[in-house]
Amino acid sequence: MARRRVLFGGLVILCMSGMLAMLAWALSPGGWSATDMLIMLVFLVILPWLTVGFCNALVGLLIQAFARDPLLCVNRLAAETDPKAPLALSTAVLLCVRHESPARLVRNLELLAEGLIASGQARLFHVYVLSDTADLEQAALEQRAFAELANHWQGQLALTYRRRQSNEGFKAGNIRDFCQRWGDAHDLALVLDADSVMSAQAVLRLVSIMQAQPSLGILQGLVTGTPTMHGFARLFQFGMRLGMRSYTFGSAWWQGDCGPYWGHNAVIRLDAFSAHCELPVLTNRRGKPIDILSHDQIEAVLMRRAGFDVRVYPLEDDNHEENPPNLLAFLARDLRWCAGNMQYWRLIGMPGLKFTSRVQLLLALLMFMVAPAWLSMIGLMGWSAHQASLSGAFDLTALTILFVLVVLMVMLPKLASALYVLASTERARAFGGRVRFFAAFVVEAVFSALLSPIMWVSQTMLLIGLLFGKHIGWQSQNRDGEQVSWRQAARVLAPHTVLGLVLAWLWIEPGVASTWWSAYFFAGLWLSIPFAVLTAKPWFGQVLEHWRFAAVPEEFSANHFSSHLRPQALSRGLNEPSSRPFFDSSR
Repeated sequence: MARRRVLFGGLVILCMSGMLAMLAWALSPGGWSATDMLIMLVFLVILPWLTVGFCNALVGLLIQAFARDPLLCVNRLAAETDPKAPLALSTAVLLCVRHESPARLVRNLELLAEGLIASGQARLFHVYVLSDTADLEQAALEQRAFAELANHWQGQLALTYRRRQSNEGFKAGNIRDFCQRWGDAHDLALVLDADSVMSAQAVLRLVSIMQAQPSLGILQGLVTGTPTMHGFARLFQFGMRLGMRSYTFGSAWWQGDCGPYWGHNAVIRLDAFSAHCELPVLTNRRGKPIDILSHDQIEAVLMRRAGFDVRVYPLEDDNHEENPPNLLAFLARDLRWCAGNMQYWRLIGMPGLKFTSRVQLLLALLMFMVAPAWLSMIGLMGWSAHQASLSGAFDLTALTILFVLVVLMVMLPKLASALYVLASTERARAFGGRVRFFAAFVVEAVFSALLSPIMWVSQTMLLIGLLFGKHIGWQSQNRDGEQVSWRQAARVLAPHTVLGLVLAWLWIEPGVASTWWSAYFFAGLWLSIPFAVLTAKPWFGQVLEHWRFAAVPEEFSANHFSSHLRPQALSRGLNEPSSRPFFDSSR
């Protein structure tokens, strides 16, 4: 593992050096100015995140294409564990909820419970619904729905419902409360979010691996998007499906036992978690304690500090989550993550952490710090071009090459998986065939190119606000397909549009065709308002779903679990009364 990390680090440094040299070449005309130096410094902030993602995807593609057993290459224990081996450990299934639809929660639990009961091993599982719902009417609906579900499962699968009076510590505090009450009664815990959808096969596989390796503290499953009829979420989860696979294989190759934890769809070892993963206490500027928002990666590095492995199972395995249905809901979730990750700068120096763990925390910070860096770099380069001319400020050949390389590096995680799918008739057929898959890949690439600059501006605005004491909490996520009105979109995205026009004024000369390639960075800002409105329209999602455009393998699969993940089946599950389970588990 040490050799892998040195090799990977060398590859990252080599890529960073090449990109810096390319930028220096592009900036060389006219000598070096203070603005040029600032551009180089800002690019240094961008490069680690950019090159690590590129190298992860490259390594992941090579492993999938040439390794005889890709899983064996990155997680030997998982590859050698028999998922059908009888279990002996007790597992708590923790469903953490706050102001969620009981019908959705019941639907998702029934999808898991049916398989556990059919496997004959449900007696080793106990479902805990851990509610932080504050609204009394909503809490009453939850309590009634889960009381009826517990009665329905009686004698087959145990269920306990608990509601806290306050959501102190948010989700981490919710799980900590479980550990104090019931942690000693179980060996493992499967952590689920309200939108988590997992098959029994996926859960049993993760539990089997944990049972086979007592030194394994956290095992994270590869999470993919649930099939959906919402247009925005459908395109996003198609790209997520492509990007996550190659990226996760590549990162697992060098991270190894210092792997990720995403806070859900993962199994944790309860005694180790209770003993070693209590979160540090942070304080605000007034000295008052504040909660850590993005608790998951901190818990992962604390688990690794205690000597337990943290690993990822990098294969798609009926392990899903629902994605936000429209752009505004997506930005709200993204900014909560941003605010949480920015707390890591106060934790990266914690004593005893592994070097790789500190690198992970740094990358989590850079994930959002690159947003203002990208905007600053584009603005500074635009100012240089505006002061002179594009050809006077830059070497156009070098600038073009740099632009192509940046786009390639950004796209490689998805491109690597796309090449892997297209190389096999069987894998392409799982996505509906090569033509359908390639067309969806192209459309998703345009979708991502429009989405990225919108995210940069939103993240930059939040980061500026955080510097001035802005506070952001962790509220329940909008999971329903609400339309976005023009007024709603304009209220949130007007600054994005204005900034896009300003940057275009710096960069684009109407009569000079060679300046219009920069529209790649600005089009998303120009079109942000109609983009938000259009992708939230019900008819847009219905057209995509009708033609199975940007479809994922579950929409073409005939197996029992996948058939209930199709958008129409999931919608029927939500329309049924919460008191009636989605499946008849007595079968």
